[in-house]
Amino acid sequence: MNDANVKVETNAAPQDVGANGSAKFQFDVPFFNMQTMFGSFAEQGATRAQANFAKVRATSEEVTTALCDAYSTNAKRAADYGIKLVEISHVNTTSTLDFISQLADARSFADLVNLSTAHSRKTFEATSAQNRELWDLAQKVATETAEPIKQSFNRVLRSAA
Repeated sequence: MNDANVKVETNAAPQDVGANGSAKFQFDVPFFNMQTMFGSFAEQGATRAQANFAKVRATSEEVTTALCDAYSTNAKRAADYGIKLVEISHVNTTSTLDFISQLADARSFADLVNLSTAHSRKTFEATSAQNRELWDLAQKVATETAEPIKQSFNRVLRSAA
C-alpha cells in the first residue's frame, strides 16, 4: 500500500447463495489509512502555522520599530517643551524683577497705579502668547508621536486583512 494515496480495503465474502444461484456479499467496515490522512492534514496545518508565525513576527518587529521611533520623537519634543518652559520662566522672572525695580523708583501713588496697570497688561499679553506657544508645542508632540504609530498600525491592519 502506498502512503501517498488513501486506499480503502474491504473484506467481502459471500454469505449466502440466493434462490437463483447468485451470491450475496456481506461487506465489512472499510479500513481507511488514517495515519496518512491525518499526517497530510497535520503537515498542511504546520506549514500554515509557520507562515502565520512569520507574519506575526514581521508585524511585531514593525510595530516595535514604530513604537521606538514614536518614543524617541516624544522624548525629543518633551525636551523641547521643557526648554520652552524654562525660557518662559526666565522671561517672567526678569519681567517681575524689572517691575519690582520700577516700583521701588516710584514717587507717588499715581505712579504705582500706572506701573501696576502697565505691568498687568504686559503680563496678560505675554501669558497669552506663552500659552499659545506651549499649546502649539503640545500639539506638535502629540501629532509627531501618534502619527508613526497610526501609520504603522494602519499598515499592519491592511496587511492582515
